[in-house]
Amino acid sequence: MPAAPIRIAIVNDYELVVAGVAAMLAPFHDRVAVVELDSGLPVISDVDVILYDTFGQVQGDGIELEDLVRGSDARVVIFSWNLQPDLVERAIRKGASGYLSKALSGEEVVEAVEAVHGGAVVTPPDTEPVDRGASGDWPGREAGLTAREAEVLALITQGLSNQEIAQRSYLSINSVKTYIRTAYRKIGVERRAQAVVWGMKHGFEPDRLRVVESAASE
Repeated sequence: MPAAPIRIAIVNDYELVVAGVAAMLAPFHDRVAVVELDSGLPVISDVDVILYDTFGQVQGDGIELEDLVRGSDARVVIFSWNLQPDLVERAIRKGASGYLSKALSGEEVVEAVEAVHGGAVVTPPDTEPVDRGASGDWPGREAGLTAREAEVLALITQGLSNQEIAQRSYLSINSVKTYIRTAYRKIGVERRAQAVVWGMKHGFEPDRLRVVESAASE
C-alpha cells in the first residue's frame, strides 16, 4: 500500500506567493498534499511540514518557530533565496528542520520535504549560487521584477526604511539601494512615495498582517 502524501502548510502573508508555491508542488500531489493555503497565521490543520516562504517576511533570528508550529509536531522548512551560511545556521539552531533555496525545482523541493519528514535536516550545499532564478511566484513578476527586487519593494510598501530593509533581509545597505534603483527603473518611478503607490496598486501590501500573540499581549 503506497504511503500517504506528506501534509504541508504553506505560510506567507501574500496569497499570490502561497498560490505560486502550491502550484509548483501540485504535480507531485501523490507525494505531498498542500492542506493549508491560508496566508495568515496560525496554521490550524494537522500537518507534517510547515513550509515558511520568506518573501516580505521576517527572516533569520526573527522567525518565531514556536508561533508557526503552535504546539504541534510539524517540522518547519524555510524557503528562501537568502542563503548566507550564518543565516541558515541560526535558523537550524533555532529549530528549523530544513532551509531550502528558491532556486530549487518543484521536484527538488518535494525530495527535500520528504527527507525532512523522514527525520533529516536539509540545508543548501555550500557551493549553491544565490542568484539563480527563484521558483514560485511573487508580486511584480509580470513587471519584470526579480524576486529580490520585488521583496525590497514589498518592504518599502510596508513602510520600512532602507536600514530596516537591510536588517530584515540580511542585505548590505548598498545592496538594498541597488535593488531599489533597478526596481524603480523597471516600474517607472523615481521617488519612494511613487513606489509605495505603485506597490499598493500592484499587490505589494500583505493580504494578512502577521500578528504574534505573545507580542500583541505585551
